[in-house]
Amino acid sequence: MNDMPSDKTLPQDIIYARIWSAIAERKLRPGTRLKEEQLAELFSVSRARVRQALAALERDGLVTIFRNRGAFVAEPSIEEARDVFFARRMIEARLVERLSAAPSQQAIDRLRQHLNAEKAAHLAQDRKAIIHLSGEFHLLIAELAGSRYLWQVLRDLISRTSLITAVYQSHSDTSCGPDEHAQIVEAIARGDAARANHLMDHHLEHIETALDLTDENERSTDLKDILT
Repeated sequence: MNDMPSDKTLPQDIIYARIWSAIAERKLRPGTRLKEEQLAELFSVSRARVRQALAALERDGLVTIFRNRGAFVAEPSIEEARDVFFARRMIEARLVERLSAAPSQQAIDRLRQHLNAEKAAHLAQDRKAIIHLSGEFHLLIAELAGSRYLWQVLRDLISRTSLITAVYQSHSDTSCGPDEHAQIVEAIARGDAARANHLMDHHLEHIETALDLTDENERSTDLKDILT
């Protein structure tokens, strides 16, 4: 990777973000070993800087570091999966209620623009874009609701949802769909907080109930294939 910045110019948070995105987009499967030496070579940085990024990912629950074994993408348990969806229901109910209380036209326009991007991704069958935009829809609601703290909490929960989906994904599509998102947006646009709350809860329940605890899909665990 000769075009990568040097260790002096590549911040630790960029390494964090690249690995975070690979997890959120379900490229990095839970249980994948994150080898410091290989990551250092891929990003053209020192192992110390890679170690800092991995430590930050561990603090956010996305990576597990074992003494004398190294770092691995976290593997959420069934109980953790249920807790994540429970937390998302509570948080996202609050967010849609807050946004529905006084939705600005600018906020509605941004949500509808996002829906158009989701529809285009689905028409193009762009799996990477579909997964990315699905998570971004929920984060956009948090941003427009004006809660920086809940945005940060939800961001971590969404990345953990990606881990959960990677482990327990059924053969059916568990990605958020633009149709359900569109219904939520229209309820917000009408200022109908109760309806928006109900639709969001149903939407998250739909994602959770689509999970299959017995399914184990084969995915690449080669860091070079995933992160380049």
